[in-house]
Amino acid sequence: QVQLQESGGGLVQPGGSLRLSCAASGRTFSRSVMSWYRQVPGKERELVARIGTAGTIIYYLDSAKGRFTISRDNAKNTVYLQMNSLKPEDTAVYLCRAEPLGAAIAAWGQGTQVTVSS
Repeated sequence: QVQLQESGGGLVQPGGSLRLSCAASGRTFSRSVMSWYRQVPGKERELVARIGTAGTIIYYLDSAKGRFTISRDNAKNTVYLQMNSLKPEDTAVYLCRAEPLGAAIAAWGQGTQVTVSS
């Protein structure tokens, strides 16, 4: 099984940038589809970006396209979300998710807070 730990969140001004990291433990990372979700209180969790096992981009949220980039480094067991041109509506807890190929249960991290405010 894989365990996930997000980091890199914080408070930034509109138009600023953050780079989120999700570090994974376990031996299934390289065969896991990885995703970034975000969630605000009272709202459903929203898929932001998804990347395949070998680095192919599977999905970007429409509002994230052109601003966010998902990437992974399988040698470091880490997935990243580079966020540029941040907007107040990007404020949320960002969580990563691992979906091992052939497994029925996905793993979630605890999340990292991103706040975009002037």
